[in-house]
Amino acid sequence: MSSSYVVEGASIKCSYGSTNANFKTPAGRKIAINDKLQGNVQDFKPEINIPAFGLCSSLSNPEVASATAANQGQLKKMPCKPVITMPWLDGKTDVLVDHSPALLNCSTNLCMWCGKITIVNEGQ
Repeated sequence: MSSSYVVEGASIKCSYGSTNANFKTPAGRKIAINDKLQGNVQDFKPEINIPAFGLCSSLSNPEVASATAANQGQLKKMPCKPVITMPWLDGKTDVLVDHSPALLNCSTNLCMWCGKITIVNEGQ
């Protein structure tokens, strides 16, 4: 599979989330592909670039663990509140978008609650 650039509105998912979400680029970005703003590896901020993924099912998430314990050990999904603390991995280092490597459809990230965040569709 060949790599392609990720733009505003790309579909992303978390391995523990119940729904996909749409990637967002920061306001003020000037670089675009087909009139859609292009992403870079620094676009990883929760709720700004990476929205919630519906309901979280990770027992590493304290809210899910607590709700599951209160539910006699039966998994109780809770609202997803992604906790992402690092840039996306595997950006295109020889193509810079606002001084940072371009985001690619093969790029990944990790949530503090052990979810792997991937690009489902690059948005082009």
